[in-house]
Amino acid sequence: MERIPPRPEWHAPWKMYRVISGHLGWVRSIAFSHNNEWFCTGSADRTIKIWETHSGKLKLTLTGHIGQVRGLAVSSRHPHMMFSVGDDKLVKCWDLERNKVVGSYHGHLSGVYCLALHPTLDVLLIGGRDSVCRLWDIRTNMQIRAVSGHDNTVSSVFSRSTDPQVITGSHDSTIKLWDLRNGNTMATLTHHKKSVRALAKHPTQESFASASADNIKKFSLPRGEFLHNTLSQHKTIVNAMAVNQEGVLATGGDNGSLWFWDWKSGHSFQQSQTTVQPGSLDSEAGIYALSYDITGSRLVTCGVDKTIKMWKQDEHATPETHPVNFKPPKEIRRF
Repeated sequence: MERIPPRPEWHAPWKMYRVISGHLGWVRSIAFSHNNEWFCTGSADRTIKIWETHSGKLKLTLTGHIGQVRGLAVSSRHPHMMFSVGDDKLVKCWDLERNKVVGSYHGHLSGVYCLALHPTLDVLLIGGRDSVCRLWDIRTNMQIRAVSGHDNTVSSVFSRSTDPQVITGSHDSTIKLWDLRNGNTMATLTHHKKSVRALAKHPTQESFASASADNIKKFSLPRGEFLHNTLSQHKTIVNAMAVNQEGVLATGGDNGSLWFWDWKSGHSFQQSQTTVQPGSLDSEAGIYALSYDITGSRLVTCGVDKTIKMWKQDEHATPETHPVNFKPPKEIRRF
């Protein structure tokens, strides 16, 4: 029996304020620097581009991958280190003071789809098509361990700072919680019926959301108890999601839909549609990656139409101009 979700909190609507062009292929991945001055995007054009956050200007283009760049991460512990992974099975560590590759991690047997840096340890977590999540020591470039148990692509991964726990989502439709100390599975969550394509950990709370083609679900940490489904359906495959400090969950779909949700209640307070850029087909509206900046006040979406779009909240909106049109679902109305 699902609990009645709390009343949604009010959030201002988001609007697009900038479109950045420059990539020659689908934009597949994004990460922000921890000082918020720049962000990097990886593309099917095999390049990584670095952009100024405040102006959207291109600072740098990095080449070296020979397949599309599927994942990026910037170290908060080592400000000049960036990691990239791709369909070419390559994992690269870049030194952004010298703008060159300073480390490569070999061992993935097929395309690498996702990566995450541990918040407090010098550990890199990587998942991909070979169904394995591999842990690498950044200092020595050595593989610490490979955790296996999924039987399809590992599409998303993140770790918790408080204890050595890693969470992976897979196209086998499960989510696994792992104990890093021994590489054991702590729990396998089988609530989704279709591929889990994205995970998003709340920046301050011990909870996370997962997305698949059937719906978006929320779980608590560290044990992975199911909290609730979101209240309305996206009706699309969600490829990317992120949540900011204010509890706004953004989800991006295959059809270009960008939805905003209140984290606490699971209520969707805004449904927008990205428009493809001139010269692109309507079928190229899909969103492949999205990320908030470090402050959580800007959102960047990356798309099939080769562009990067920047969004921010409407500072003129109020609860009066944009009321929360909240109706409890029929099944759980009490009166």
